[in-house]
Amino acid sequence: MGNSLPSQTVRLENYCRNKNLEIIKSFSFDESAYTDERDQFDKIFEFIVQHKEKIAICCDKVDRLSRNMFDKRISFLYDKALKDEIELHFVSDGQVINSNISAAEKFHFGISLGLAKYYSDAISDNVKRALEEKLRKGEWPAKAPFGYKNIRVNGKADIILDEFNSQIAIKVFELYATGAYSMNLLLEKMNREYGLKWSKGYLDIILKHKFYHGTMTWDKKEYKHKYPQLISINLYNKVQEVKRSFNKKPIKYAGKPYIYRGLIRCADCDLIITPEKHKGLVYYHCTQYKGKHNAPWFREEELTRQIGQVFRNMQMPKDIADQIVETLNEMHTDQVKFHSSQSNKISKEYREITKMMDNLYMDKLKGRITESDYDKFYISLRDQLTNLDVQLSHLNEAEENYFIASKHILKLSCKAHDLFESSEVEERRQLIKLVLSNLKIKDGKVVFTLQKPFDLIINYVDSQEWCAR
Repeated sequence: MGNSLPSQTVRLENYCRNKNLEIIKSFSFDESAYTDERDQFDKIFEFIVQHKEKIAICCDKVDRLSRNMFDKRISFLYDKALKDEIELHFVSDGQVINSNISAAEKFHFGISLGLAKYYSDAISDNVKRALEEKLRKGEWPAKAPFGYKNIRVNGKADIILDEFNSQIAIKVFELYATGAYSMNLLLEKMNREYGLKWSKGYLDIILKHKFYHGTMTWDKKEYKHKYPQLISINLYNKVQEVKRSFNKKPIKYAGKPYIYRGLIRCADCDLIITPEKHKGLVYYHCTQYKGKHNAPWFREEELTRQIGQVFRNMQMPKDIADQIVETLNEMHTDQVKFHSSQSNKISKEYREITKMMDNLYMDKLKGRITESDYDKFYISLRDQLTNLDVQLSHLNEAEENYFIASKHILKLSCKAHDLFESSEVEERRQLIKLVLSNLKIKDGKVVFTLQKPFDLIINYVDSQEWCAR
């Protein structure tokens, strides 16, 4: 007969009939015999303990009862059998444990438990080795994060980009990195634009998931994965900085968002300027919580006029911006050779360290190094790979940021005021955070610090006398 549950049940029923044992209760279930949490087994255990008369417990094999020789429940049943309170029958093993068993039979039972434990440990080790090999190859052994999807090709599992959701995931990181979106605002935007009803916890998981920049974390260890990464490690780190800044200042706002809420401080006492609606108009004022200092109230329109003037001052004629872009393109060509040389150098180092990690893993499998030494060397090599990733990311972004992003910034400067005037609340707040920092009200005026490179653009614009077009 086989080892399926029905086969075991038939085998046990025949055994009981042959031994003239009356079946008073039958249990049949598919449950691991080597875990501590065994709900069905606990029901059997409770039945045995509560039963006052001597009974025989019949199992197919010792390893069906337990694969953990240190399980206190098994020790308890074994002691009851030696006290002649119960009998343990293991049909396929041909063993009966009762008060009359010899020392040799006791030894045999101990060996059976030990072999069952060895069998379960061997299975566990094989699973762990297979999992570690999978992770070492850069394969993710679980459900793919949002933006990716699990597939099967010719019976083999794989993970690929989800064409639509991957773009949403990128946008989530980019928007949050601006610092203009709280978790709640970002959730509202995702729901409004994509119908995604995420919880705050789910969004938090996405923003913390290192998978998006190429790193898998499993059992507190990190591995480089083989799948396309959606974001750079720099963008990921920027998001974590923004998260920490929000955690330091847990400001909660209710109701309709105001444009300048949380963005401007009082120059006298450094308190946040508070918005307040009165007769349909929005006013901003200092709460003077630290002491009265005759702080004035400002209409929102007045603040918009002053801040809008900054964006107006950024504007330069389109033909001048085009000339600067053309110069940037020429400089870009000169940088290609340098970028290629540095990139090849980093890639070569990356391949060498990856090969060292492969050799290290083989040394571990062959017992040439201990587990602790493997972990120590692995972490060191992994950190070197991460450092190379950062170098390559910096190299790529240095080129992109200066030669490509500069074009966008120049184009933005040509229409900055129009964008500011026509944007919705969230987008306008983003523009302000992009261009200005340290906004304060001083002597009835908005004072600020210009973010780089917009300070250079405004200074350059101020120094020129544009011809009328």
